[in-house]
Amino acid sequence: MPGQQNGCRLLRAVQYSKLRFRDEGFTKLSCNTARWKHSKGSRGCQVGSCQRFSSQSLRAAAPNTPQPDEAQIKSPAIYTPPQTGLVSKLPASWVPYAELIRLDKPTGTYYLFFPCLFSTLMAAPLATPMASVVDVVTTGGLFFAGALIMRGAGCTINDLWDRNLDPHVERTKFRPIARGAVTPPKAITFLGFQMLAGLGVLLSFPTQCFWYATPSLILVTLYPLAKRITNYPQAVLGLTFSWGAIMGFPALGIDLLSDTNAAISAALLYASCVAWTVNYDMIYAHMDIKDDVKVGIKSIARAHEHNTKAVLSGLSAAQVMLLLASGYMAGAGQIFTIISCGGTAVALDAIIRNVKLEDPKNCWWWFKNGAWITGGVISVGLFGDYLYRRSKEEGKSALRILA
Repeated sequence: MPGQQNGCRLLRAVQYSKLRFRDEGFTKLSCNTARWKHSKGSRGCQVGSCQRFSSQSLRAAAPNTPQPDEAQIKSPAIYTPPQTGLVSKLPASWVPYAELIRLDKPTGTYYLFFPCLFSTLMAAPLATPMASVVDVVTTGGLFFAGALIMRGAGCTINDLWDRNLDPHVERTKFRPIARGAVTPPKAITFLGFQMLAGLGVLLSFPTQCFWYATPSLILVTLYPLAKRITNYPQAVLGLTFSWGAIMGFPALGIDLLSDTNAAISAALLYASCVAWTVNYDMIYAHMDIKDDVKVGIKSIARAHEHNTKAVLSGLSAAQVMLLLASGYMAGAGQIFTIISCGGTAVALDAIIRNVKLEDPKNCWWWFKNGAWITGGVISVGLFGDYLYRRSKEEGKSALRILA
């Protein structure tokens, strides 16, 4: 053919490996231009340099090249330190550890504290003599300190377990261990100090509380593993987070091994709190349901994705009935029945009716506020019942003195 004697036919193969979308078009980040020789005398190959194309010229030059979809052109998210709240005021080196214990997200601490408060208020009228208001407030304060510390320890354990999974979940990818701000060895050391602090709080209670509290540590450790082996890890979380429903009784000097009614009341209250925990954490689990499918995390939300509200209704009914039975065994009266039990039924019904399970932000709102809505009405009813029974007891004591 003409021209073969003096040269070669050039064939260009352009391979685009990365494209970044900009307003003015595409920037070609990598390209390889190869020349093949077809006759004697041609010399080697040449590699073309990268050059810039407008979106129009790119389509003209490579009409069959698939355009990047939204996921490809979306800018990667970047971690931003807290700008508001308590954590934002801490020294920069403290921030990862504050985030590790979720100091900026205290809702979990409240959920861990409320069962402790319930049992303290349920047990107060049963103590001999009846616990004073100062005793109730002091015990509640110690429980809150313990909840804050041990919830943080639980988060550290959870993040150590999930350090290879969290980077792949949108909500958790910037957690301190997942993003490399805290190394696993440092997290383990930090966990040791957390456990020592928790032990210090525990030793502030009566000695028998130590033996009642110790088994809960096994559950704290096992919960992250449950997410990998069962569709119902929320049940394990319920057993863990509800442990405080037992602790208020020995904290006020009530021996559950010798007081049958108190032991049954504590067991029923514990079961009620387990149902509550599974309930609210099922809503919480819907926030991550898509990412959980990708990384293989199991949850009750995945197992009952298409009948979640029916399950939530069943759990709510169980919670209210068990709470009512617990109060009955503890001798609670109408104030408890109307406010705690009736108020809980109304609150849970409102949450189930209004939560939009397909909307993560809406799920978070109801999860966060549900702690105070449901936990609040239970606490108010129990405290009102305690004050009423205490006033009656004081009245009887006054009459005995006058007689």
